[in-house]
Amino acid sequence: MEAQSQAQSQAQARSLLLRGYRRSERSDHQSRAKDDEIDALSSGKAEPMKVIWRNGFVRLVFVCAIIWVLLILFALLFHLWSCHSSISFLSALCRKDSKVLVILDSMGLTPKPLHRCAIPVLDDPNAVVIPEKTPDTIPKKLSYIEIDKKVNGEEESSPLFGGHQSWAQREESFKLKSSMKVHCGFCKGGGGEMEEIDKKFVKKCKFVVASGIFDGYDAPQQPTNISTRSKKLFCFLMVVDDVSLDFIQQNTSMKIDKDGGRWVGIWRLITLHNLPFDEPRRNGKVPKILTHRLFPQARYSIWIDGKMELIVDPLLILERYLWRGKHTFAVACHKHHKSIYEEGDAIKRRKRYARPLIDLHMKIYYYEGMTPWSSNKRTLSDVPEGAVLIREHTTMTNLFSCLWFNEVNLFTPRDQLSFGYVVYRLGEAFKFFMFPNCEYNSLFILHRHTREHSSKVEWVKSLDEFKGNNNGLKESKAGLGLWLPYPGDLKSVKLPPVARSSPAG
Repeated sequence: MEAQSQAQSQAQARSLLLRGYRRSERSDHQSRAKDDEIDALSSGKAEPMKVIWRNGFVRLVFVCAIIWVLLILFALLFHLWSCHSSISFLSALCRKDSKVLVILDSMGLTPKPLHRCAIPVLDDPNAVVIPEKTPDTIPKKLSYIEIDKKVNGEEESSPLFGGHQSWAQREESFKLKSSMKVHCGFCKGGGGEMEEIDKKFVKKCKFVVASGIFDGYDAPQQPTNISTRSKKLFCFLMVVDDVSLDFIQQNTSMKIDKDGGRWVGIWRLITLHNLPFDEPRRNGKVPKILTHRLFPQARYSIWIDGKMELIVDPLLILERYLWRGKHTFAVACHKHHKSIYEEGDAIKRRKRYARPLIDLHMKIYYYEGMTPWSSNKRTLSDVPEGAVLIREHTTMTNLFSCLWFNEVNLFTPRDQLSFGYVVYRLGEAFKFFMFPNCEYNSLFILHRHTREHSSKVEWVKSLDEFKGNNNGLKESKAGLGLWLPYPGDLKSVKLPPVARSSPAG
């Protein structure tokens, strides 16, 4: 027992000695550290103020970066919200001169455009109030040249639908006067005749939804979401040629009324005989652009391409795009391009028409002062999405349509190239509403063509291919301005450089 007691006493003594030793060691270590720190401070090896300032500066930069990102996000969100605001001051920020948009675009921070977006239409078509007709100002009276006369030096030929318009006549047509007489298609003997039963039917049409199918490339698509009021108010007119009429008869359910009129669902078919052009795309421009000539009693018209299914009530469309802002012409801006020179370059790449003729077309416009689009211009874009056109048929709107058609008739059939040029020539006298592309895509459902269109002229790479035995590549009834001597020196014209702005072309 005594031995055990002695062993325990010795163990406790050793433990106390070890604890004292460790405490002494820690105390010595802390003391040495303090001494080292004092030595370092006294010797200038550490500079605590610089360390503090350096850490503070890093934190400041980090906080500023976060605030900058939040400001950018706030500006983006505010801009997107203001575009759809009912407050006119805020919605004005979405115009081409929007400072927010310009700043963000210069930084490469503009948001990717939406393919579809909500259209701010009214809830009830029955609540729409139809306004009085917009008064005509300049021109007050508009008439049309209907007898085709050859230009001096031209060979004798059959009358043309668009007429043999001279360069002098073209230039004169852009000079606004109180009373004007211009080329506007439908020259006698040039084709594009309607049947008598169709002429009689369209005389009663004051409000028109128009579409067209040529060469059997599409099938009629029935509009949806059409109110009872709009069904009574609007004529839904589908313009077709004989080839398309045969295709529709064989592939759809067509009915004939007691007067001999042909119907496919809500669409009343209007047949054009003796087509004015060799090219189906040009024939489609007749009902599209010259809607006021085909349906002269119409006060308002909405044009949609034949492959589209309209999904918005037409009365709501007129209220949104014309009456609300007191406009007489509305069209959407192009999704990808703002300059006609960008669009011309894309047409060449996608082989939508002969490349040398597109270049010649663009050189003429550039020579005549049509500059590439910039934010200094009054328009949102020089290039429209022409598949939907919304119009009140005033004399100015009708004049614009005539001049637009004349350019399409004189040069290439790519009407999106000519639209901005006519806007440029008419200047402030022609006012229109160009609405966002995402709203345009929300007006319809797009269906595929029944087959793809292609013609030999679209693959032409040089003017030499039109010579010799290939003379048949030339269109014989349109595009004459591409072959007549131009009253100006185009050889020295160099088109502005174009940067591809979209993978889609």
